[in-house]
Amino acid sequence: MTVSDEYKLSFNVIKNKKMIKNFLIISCTGKNNSLGLKYNSKFFKEKLQNNINSNNLLVSNIISFTNKYKVKLSNKYSIIVNMGPGSYSSIRISLSVAKGIQIVHGSKLYGYKSDQLSELKLENIENLIKNNQLKNKMVNPIYQQED
Repeated sequence: MTVSDEYKLSFNVIKNKKMIKNFLIISCTGKNNSLGLKYNSKFFKEKLQNNINSNNLLVSNIISFTNKYKVKLSNKYSIIVNMGPGSYSSIRISLSVAKGIQIVHGSKLYGYKSDQLSELKLENIENLIKNNQLKNKMVNPIYQQED
């Protein structure tokens, strides 16, 4: 690896760290559904109900959650979404909502796999970011067969 390559690599890592300063994380796979919000170095999370109507309420839950902390989503917020494995409908709905936020606000959209984040804690999420484990090219959901 040349010095130029090392510089490019370290620049990209620093660039990605700066890019994901404030974020909304959506983890809805049908089990332990939750939202997380980081802004101004503060982190808040909220567990969502896991019932048949919870998917229909995701947008309302996000609006209530951001309003509760007086946050207005914008292009300064990145959206991080759990790509599974998990329930087909839960993952499709959360990806669709995340994509809608991206289109409306011009936010960056990132995805991660369930096994990369054992618990929705700021430290764990920041490790994903720091280690460049988030996918930002295309979000590819992973479904599991529902029983």
